Amino acid sequence: MQHLFKLDPAKTLPDGAGERLIRSGTDGFIIGGTDGLNLEATRRLFQEFASSHLPVFIEVSDEAMVIPGASQYLIPMVLNSTNVNWLIGAHHEMVKQYGAFIPWPHVLTEGYCILNPDAKAAQLSEAKTNLTTDDVAAYASIAENMLQLPIFYVEYSGRFGNPRMVQAAKSELTNTKLWYGGGIRTEEQAREMAAIADVIVVGNILYEDFEQALATVKTKR
Repeated sequence: MQHLFKLDPAKTLPDGAGERLIRSGTDGFIIGGTDGLNLEATRRLFQEFASSHLPVFIEVSDEAMVIPGASQYLIPMVLNSTNVNWLIGAHHEMVKQYGAFIPWPHVLTEGYCILNPDAKAAQLSEAKTNLTTDDVAAYASIAENMLQLPIFYVEYSGRFGNPRMVQAAKSELTNTKLWYGGGIRTEEQAREMAAIADVIVVGNILYEDFEQALATVKTKR
């Protein structure tokens, strides 16, 4: 797996986009968002893509994302948050409420490192974003060696990131997969980050320039 499209239930894709995305050559889809989420919109979006042969991941950042049937459920832990709620607090409450119904074999935990201070996700999670490459490398090492997370996610959310930061994370990872998301709007940007990260995630450009979004799939190795 090298390329994923991230679909936001609070946004509207162009007419006919679903079929074209399924046939685009991408490796799968993440359904997730930060605000304006509701359960019915999430369910409609999931049903549109669930019939494809591709995996559909649901990122559980809100109760509106709790629907059955996904290939995997992604649980974000914001490692550089200054608010413990985004590291473990919300997860504790979720397990208290829904623990008996959680399909644990289908759950993957993502260790997020959010680096764009202007991003809604950074503001909501109170992330410390003024990090050095050494800081990012340390978070990546924690994700792999202390927490043994399957995914370390370098997230710039709306802004194209610094490849040096992504490379710093990559240098610390052997078993944990490095995902990168944020600001990929061109094939060249996709290619640059795909040369470092194990998986690139393409999101906002789907709603800004659909044809450009499709072009990012060409970077798959």
